[in-house]
Amino acid sequence: MQQRRFGDSTLHASEIAFGTWALGSDWWGETDDPDRLIGRALELGVTFFDTGDAYGQGRNEEIVGSALAAADRDAIQISTKFGYELDSDRRQHAEGERPQNWSGEHARAALEASLRRLRTDHVDLYQLHNPRMDAIERDDLFAELEAMRDEGKLGEYGVALGPAIGWRDEGVAALRERGVPALQTVYNLLEQEPGSDFLAAAEETRAGVMARVPTSSGLLEDKYTAETTFSGNDHRRHRKREWLLEGLQKVERLRFLVLEGERTMTQAALKFILAQPAIACVVPTVTTLAELEEFAGTADAPDLTAEELSQVDALYARRFDVEPVGAA
Repeated sequence: MQQRRFGDSTLHASEIAFGTWALGSDWWGETDDPDRLIGRALELGVTFFDTGDAYGQGRNEEIVGSALAAADRDAIQISTKFGYELDSDRRQHAEGERPQNWSGEHARAALEASLRRLRTDHVDLYQLHNPRMDAIERDDLFAELEAMRDEGKLGEYGVALGPAIGWRDEGVAALRERGVPALQTVYNLLEQEPGSDFLAAAEETRAGVMARVPTSSGLLEDKYTAETTFSGNDHRRHRKREWLLEGLQKVERLRFLVLEGERTMTQAALKFILAQPAIACVVPTVTTLAELEEFAGTADAPDLTAEELSQVDALYARRFDVEPVGAA
């Protein structure tokens, strides 16, 4: 497993990181035991673990902190997020997003609480969680982040964009105007915008990009069929059926990337991301040991060739020549 640096910063990560978002919840279906998953990840050379204080209102951080308690702290990197008011019962809109607070005071209080839950005295990366432009423009917030970095409570700070793919302006401004060394966004074979803009800006500013949802919510893991359904609280149950059916068509167009016994579709998807110069790490959401083994195995799979990358670019430009489901 290779380590990659975030541009010119001191922050680095295993190229395959561990997205802990689903641990302790059923938002992504059932998960294996978190302690076993994180323990095996360490054995496989995964050193970067990404969480957030809003995940389970701090519960996810507690799970990650407990699982990593015996790990060599100097050999791992812990990344978390802040910005939401966890103790508020209010919601900002129909999707249920909690109110955000971008004051310097809230950032400090949130970090102190995260450190307690994570059982550590510092985080390697502290990210603004789904910031809008009002957050990027707050001088007092960034002054407080600088102060906490000087105190050793955080190594670097950055932005994590979402939950939808967007917020292009915020991401570009964070890179170019705030000089953040780390940006997390959706980026994968099927969803490259506005990620490509962030990658270009990150190259200019010498920053690193973390790619989340690298398998396009599981489409590129080659395990869905036209009959696949999602149950319980799995977030994918809210998607229209067209997402699945059209996605399966796109995956078939990419079948040439699979090398029997050497590179699965999942690994090809991760290799595509790692081929982009400004990528610091890929952050798949890990739910099972089988997934973890396949994700980590990407490190030993063959890289995509220049010809394969060119074919992918051509397919993406034509939107994979997919006929919309239900079209006449």
